[in-house]
Amino acid sequence: MRLPGREEIEAAARIVYTAMPATPQYAWPLLSARLGAQAWVKHENHTPVGAFKIRGGLAYFDALPERERRRGVISATRGNHGQSIGFAARRYGVACRIVVPHGNGTEKNAAMRALGVELIEHGEDFQAAREHAEALAAELGLHMVPSFHERLVAGVATGSLELLAAAPELDVVYVPIGLGSGICGMLAAREALGLRTEVVGVVSTGALAYAVSFAERRAVERPVTTRLSDGMAVRVPQPEALELIWRGVSRIVAVSDEEVGEAMRALFECTHNIAEGAGAAPLAAALKERDEVRGRQVGLVLSGGNVDRSVFARVLAEKP
Repeated sequence: MRLPGREEIEAAARIVYTAMPATPQYAWPLLSARLGAQAWVKHENHTPVGAFKIRGGLAYFDALPERERRRGVISATRGNHGQSIGFAARRYGVACRIVVPHGNGTEKNAAMRALGVELIEHGEDFQAAREHAEALAAELGLHMVPSFHERLVAGVATGSLELLAAAPELDVVYVPIGLGSGICGMLAAREALGLRTEVVGVVSTGALAYAVSFAERRAVERPVTTRLSDGMAVRVPQPEALELIWRGVSRIVAVSDEEVGEAMRALFECTHNIAEGAGAAPLAAALKERDEVRGRQVGLVLSGGNVDRSVFARVLAEKP
């Protein structure tokens, strides 16, 4: 798979901006002081579904042929992709079913239902939900919306283009890795603008498939144990995403749930923004590499703020 070029990203942006404005990026003084570097936060928690994924869903549905829309769609998610698909499906008048694993976030499930999604619970993790969605698509004649696709990458790259165009002086940008559309979108935006910004991927120590695959240069499945970073809770890496990550990403940093919790608290204290686990992971990684980034210009993709109230309250209460 190739990365989308600038014209494709800008065409996707025109679609995205019919439903939402560009999200802001701010250099927060308190956060910068804590990190010891100029910290630019890209606020994808400010979209209509509280996460960056909405951009990909809108771009994907715009290109979906009418005959496919009439079939109805199905997909799998831990939450943000499902909200993206639900939002776009409602906007285009398409019937939508989403499969989530058992024990998925209560408030993410409620948000999807509020968008008119028919929610189906199956399996113990995202991969099991994904395989069940694929089986239902074949059985019921539904269009299976993938979790990784070039149109999704073009859509989410619009947010990265906004960030890098606004702050081209960034030395390094940290991006969480779920299945890979977000970080591949960042690579596409960097190439589109002709920049040399270092792109660093972030995973959970409880979901190491991409980190191990990156190190071994082959796709490696790893179990998922994270309880906080559900947006990065991927057991099986996407081959097409890996190919792009191998070519363009500098390194991958793994952060623990404890480090992510610390970053969630720091973002709230320093910016008064709520970050879900995956959204706080870039800051957790930058804090882990504080010595390496000291005095530099650092981008942090706050990919989403969809964390259940009970989980966020517990994280805040854990502050020493």
